[in-house]
Amino acid sequence: MKRLFLSAISLGVCAIAINAHAENSVTLYGIVDTGIAYIHNSGGHSSQWKMSAGNLSGNEWGLKGNEDLGGDLSAVFTLENSFDISSGQLQNGGREFGHQAFVGISSGRLGTLTLGRQYDPVTDLLQPLTGDQFSGLFATPGDVDNYDSSVRINNAVKWVSPVWGGLTVEALYALGGIAGSVGSGQSYSAALAYTAGPLSLAGGYLHVDNGNVNLSARGTSSADTFFNSSVNAAYASSRSINIARAGGQYVFGPVTVGAAYSFSEYSPDASSTFKESEKYQNGSIFALWQVSPTFQAVAGYNYTKSNGDSSAKYNQFNVGVDYLLSKRTDLYATAAYTHASGENGNGAAQAVIGSYGVDAGASSQALVIVGVRHKF
Repeated sequence: MKRLFLSAISLGVCAIAINAHAENSVTLYGIVDTGIAYIHNSGGHSSQWKMSAGNLSGNEWGLKGNEDLGGDLSAVFTLENSFDISSGQLQNGGREFGHQAFVGISSGRLGTLTLGRQYDPVTDLLQPLTGDQFSGLFATPGDVDNYDSSVRINNAVKWVSPVWGGLTVEALYALGGIAGSVGSGQSYSAALAYTAGPLSLAGGYLHVDNGNVNLSARGTSSADTFFNSSVNAAYASSRSINIARAGGQYVFGPVTVGAAYSFSEYSPDASSTFKESEKYQNGSIFALWQVSPTFQAVAGYNYTKSNGDSSAKYNQFNVGVDYLLSKRTDLYATAAYTHASGENGNGAAQAVIGSYGVDAGASSQALVIVGVRHKF
């Protein structure tokens, strides 16, 4: 009976989506991505074979749509679910629409204003210009600078400008929602991007007031947690996180090259378990070669250095290939190696590849993944 009930709901949702598509331009979309991974040094063990999901793209399905309101105005919305294809479980803390959930008004002259759970402007404009456009394995170790958009912002009001002669501007403010303290738990961000022919540049800033439910002096944050690995776990009691990023890419025919830099600061207060601000500087480069319309190869290097409270250094190398079986289905292989040295605030630094989230339990880690991805 339960299965019949759930099936009826699923059919109802599909019917609504189809009818809405005909009347109100609603689109159902998604990505399914999984593979087999081999990890050398995983959680203190010498090796591990495992199913690995979301390697090039996060597994998701969503609904997005718009309604013409007349007079250059339209209503827009996006509801985007994230799930683990290996287990069927919801991601992003079990949220139904953990990737994105927002509604707003769009104007061709004035831009788009949206409210809800959203990506920050730095992610929107800079991420497409980095090696992360291929895979999150190219991200900064531990994703300490949100290179791989591990963090979404709740309660956010975001404005995206029209494109003015190649220039795009975005700004976001997220309410903390804590009684008696307007600023506590808030997030804010701004970024801009410029494109002229083969050249694309972007830069921006993100501030997050870091809530901590384990500290009576703190409320909750409007942003997701940054602390998903040993790289920055010692700084989970930070008062605030500030990130500045800049980058660009240039297209030489079939070859695209790019570089990016970020500065991230985790600042303490009287309730923090550390006393001196922790700072991360990261530099990354990549090159992507579109060998043919159906085959591409990419390579990248990422260097991260911490200072202030710790002294860790991370060197990371990445390669990958992707082959299109059709417009919507591709096969891929990607590999990465990282080496860590120094101290991370809790002891000897452990190797962590990109945003993969697996601590090596050692100073080095290697990873190889072969998989398949389908988009709909």
